Amino acid sequence: MMELIAQNMAPIMFVSLIIFLLLGYPVAFSLAANGLLFFIIGVELAPLSGGNIYLDWPLLRALPDRFFNGVVSNETLLAVPFFTFMGIVLEKSGMAEDLLDTIGQLFGPIRGGLAYAVVIVGALLAATTGVVAASVIAMGLISLPIMLRYGYDRRLATGTIAASGTLAQIIPPSLVLIVLADQLGRSVGDMYKGALIPGLVLTGIYLLYIFVMSIIRPKSLPALPIEARTLGSGVTSLFVALAAGVAIFYLVLKWLYPTHGNNADILAAAVAVIAIYLVAVLDRMLKIGVMSRLAQQVVIVLIPPLALIFLVLGTIFLGIATPTEGGAMGAVGALVLAAGKGRLNLQVISQALSATTRLSAFVMFILIGARVFSLTFYGVNGHLWVEHLLTSLPGGEYGFLIAVSLLVFFLAFFLDFFELAFIIVPLLAPAAESLGIDLIWFGVILGVNMQTSFMHPPFGFALFYLRSVAPRESYIDRITGRSIAPVKTSQIYWGAVPFVGIQILMIAIVISFPQLVMHYKGAPIDPASITYEVPSGGMSLGSGSGFGELGGLGGSPYGQPGGDAPAEAAPGDSGGSGALDGPPDFGASAVDGPEPDAAEEQPAGDPGGGLSLDGPPPGLGGN
Repeated sequence: MMELIAQNMAPIMFVSLIIFLLLGYPVAFSLAANGLLFFIIGVELAPLSGGNIYLDWPLLRALPDRFFNGVVSNETLLAVPFFTFMGIVLEKSGMAEDLLDTIGQLFGPIRGGLAYAVVIVGALLAATTGVVAASVIAMGLISLPIMLRYGYDRRLATGTIAASGTLAQIIPPSLVLIVLADQLGRSVGDMYKGALIPGLVLTGIYLLYIFVMSIIRPKSLPALPIEARTLGSGVTSLFVALAAGVAIFYLVLKWLYPTHGNNADILAAAVAVIAIYLVAVLDRMLKIGVMSRLAQQVVIVLIPPLALIFLVLGTIFLGIATPTEGGAMGAVGALVLAAGKGRLNLQVISQALSATTRLSAFVMFILIGARVFSLTFYGVNGHLWVEHLLTSLPGGEYGFLIAVSLLVFFLAFFLDFFELAFIIVPLLAPAAESLGIDLIWFGVILGVNMQTSFMHPPFGFALFYLRSVAPRESYIDRITGRSIAPVKTSQIYWGAVPFVGIQILMIAIVISFPQLVMHYKGAPIDPASITYEVPSGGMSLGSGSGFGELGGLGGSPYGQPGGDAPAEAAPGDSGGSGALDGPPDFGASAVDGPEPDAAEEQPAGDPGGGLSLDGPPPGLGGN
């Protein structure tokens, strides 16, 4: 019996961890306690395991080093507090409120305009904050009362808000992408590039769903009444402003391209955006009337967050900054935006620092617990057990991806994305790599899948966040004076179901079309297009000139004088041209062995210049 337990320690350990978690113990402590408990058991049962357990008491001395090198000194994880701080400061700055009001007015005249605005603002907040809780709570507080005021279906309204908030999971600079890149051992910048297009495609599918619902059930997504459009009309003025921006961009690009080359387009875009923004600000301050009020508001409200997105993501994608440096610049940019709106005070900074510290400590403790667990799990060959279990699934890499997606989807009912990333991903990555799966592609699939952990009824955190700000009792609307019925928890749950289906569809799309992610590698290089050029008068592989004069290939590798150049060059060697169409003859004295005559005693069948391990290196001797 004990031998059976010893030989199956890995699956027993994994199941016991799940039991710990289902009993409600904190994740970090469950990981550490499970690891230490099975370390003690493993040391005692090691003699009975038949060589399957490699645990001994001195191995515990490796824990401090694992903590320091794997957690404390991990510079990638510095991006987590920076982006968290940035998101919370932006939430307090009122940026979400301004965006929702402005884009809601812009799309107000069409059916579902407020729902379109919520999805678009959710994507913008995702690209600036990267924090799901901040996005869902902000949009729930601001947009839900307006949607209820004008008769939106409760399930559709709550589902749209919750789903749009979860876009912060997959659109860079998402915190989950940082953690996944760290756990998979890949670049955060590559993970951001790979996830950008799937995130935008998912946003487009949300918008398409709203469009379809506005046709099927038009009464559930009414347009804003005229009296609610306080900014009036003026879309034509906005299009004129955009056309002017494009014209400025084109002219500046032609002017800068001869001197700045590939960077000219970025500089031209910056000049065009700044010009339109200054015109809008001056038009509002001086009341000239060049732009309509709607155009002014759209330009003034949209450009600062877009500039912040470029400051963070643009610098990362262009290779100017690392993700950690991009996060630091984003935090400074958020402080500047909040100060510009007059909402930067000691209370905002205190709340942002407090929330950032809590989240960072949460991540660090889970990582430390995961290090303890993995030390024992690897000591009982758990990684080999998981890899063998997953790589033996039918269907090859697609069978593996489908099985892993189902596993993560199920576990997401009980675990949040941090716990999934620190517990499950390190076990899945070796199996994925052994099957030849690109780990950035694999990480994006997991990221889209973990997004569902926020939407699962009844455990989804986004649903909890929305429930905390949705009205629980009837209230009198301050604008219309009508009584508004409360939002039921069942309505929030049923509203989330269609969007969970959309997220599952997105997982299938990313698996089926890997190029949505693989574009991060750039265009493939055709080997036939590669040319080799050797400078004339350069090294000659068949004579004593070139490197031989420097004591290199043409002479003794240890700097001793080389032999004389051979009277006749080897085939394919055109007298010092460095030709590559024949076997090289280095024309030098041997490194260790007989002098020049040794080269003539090569074994039969060994090409001239080849390396024989049974005697002196023949290719290095002279002729």
